[in-house]
Amino acid sequence: MRVLRRVVVVLLVLVVAAAVGGYWYARPLIATGTGYAAHNACAVTFVAGRDDPEADLPPNPLVPYLTGYVNRAGRSVTSAALWVLSKQKAWYTPGYGCTVGAERPAGPGRATKVESDPNPLSDAPAPAADPAVDALVAKAFGDDRTAEARRALGTRGVVVLRDGRLVAERYAPGFDAATPQLGWSMSKSVTNLMLGRFVLTRGISVDEKGLRPEWTDERRDITLDQLMRMTSGLSWNETYDLGTPITQMLYAEPDMAKYAASRPLAHQPGTYQQYSSGSPNILCSWLTGLADVPDTDFPRTTLFAPLGLSSAVWEPDASGRPVCSSYLWATPRDWAAIGQFALQDGVWNGKRLLPEGWMKTSTTAEPVARSEEKGYAAGWWVNRQADGSLVDPSLPADAYWASGHDGQRLYVVPSAGLVVVRLGFSPTVAESRLGTDELVRDLVALGPATG
Repeated sequence: MRVLRRVVVVLLVLVVAAAVGGYWYARPLIATGTGYAAHNACAVTFVAGRDDPEADLPPNPLVPYLTGYVNRAGRSVTSAALWVLSKQKAWYTPGYGCTVGAERPAGPGRATKVESDPNPLSDAPAPAADPAVDALVAKAFGDDRTAEARRALGTRGVVVLRDGRLVAERYAPGFDAATPQLGWSMSKSVTNLMLGRFVLTRGISVDEKGLRPEWTDERRDITLDQLMRMTSGLSWNETYDLGTPITQMLYAEPDMAKYAASRPLAHQPGTYQQYSSGSPNILCSWLTGLADVPDTDFPRTTLFAPLGLSSAVWEPDASGRPVCSSYLWATPRDWAAIGQFALQDGVWNGKRLLPEGWMKTSTTAEPVARSEEKGYAAGWWVNRQADGSLVDPSLPADAYWASGHDGQRLYVVPSAGLVVVRLGFSPTVAESRLGTDELVRDLVALGPATG
């Protein structure tokens, strides 16, 4: 009996040791998941004003084991795995959104107030019904699909502008024209616009080098333009999975630009194009050094205020710098205003806010020795590739777009005077099944309003 008891004790010790060892090994992966959950719940609750943060959690084996607590009085959210493991906390600051960190970020100061007056879309009346256009928008919401397929499609908002005029607008239940939605990597395209603002107002060059003091090796030759065009040569993995550089950066690093800049050089700068969310964060950390306002506030003074993007919130990391790769929230109408600003080559209310020709340069793909991307220019996806071929022959050659995780899209078609915004949550839908290219193609073919 004594021997049996000793065997049981030894087995229990081994089981506990294995569990502890397994948790210790998996701890970084679990922390990524709890960081994602904390930030998501915080932003959905306090930025978007919704009460269903679980609706924005992707299908992942870890999700059922995540728990969260929303502290409305303290404007924070705590998430953990199995109630106690790998706790992460996200903190909300008015005007700046949510930041993951052990403590509330040091006071970034009061956010610059952004008035909507400069934005003609902010108070534009709802568009008149146009049966032909409305039918296309209905298709983008999956009205022609089964209920299950429609839920999976997850379209939450569509806005269509023609020649600067609002011609179509629709929202899913629980969303409306005042609900900010996360653009994810559409933020990169807006980063391009902020860079253009600095080129115009500060006289900087996109060929600036020596961007980080720690870059004393070949990385010192990386330019702003290469960061924008994803040709920096820095090692990266953009796969959204637990433990990859992209998720490590977004949910486990207090200074995202510093983490991205620490990546080793895998290719000579300018010779290899690989999509990287680290690059725009490095770029923005450099731009903050030129700003005359706190790091957290510079998107509001640089871009939001001149355009009247009163709903826009660009969330920072714990260092106080905006996460320029991923964390821009705005209403669909404000996203559409961003597209119209790009279509007008940076002229807004008669005033030039970007260098003349900025958008033509930014939406021109340049030849590169090797590329993993199809039709990527300077922060924007483009239909015409560097060799002149079209990514999608069914779309006009001059079409370009911003694209974000889970199905976010902002299309600009200058030749048709068209801006199309599609926002939603579509983690299980293949890109070819989103129907956004089809929507734009059919709107172009339809021509001006028929009603």
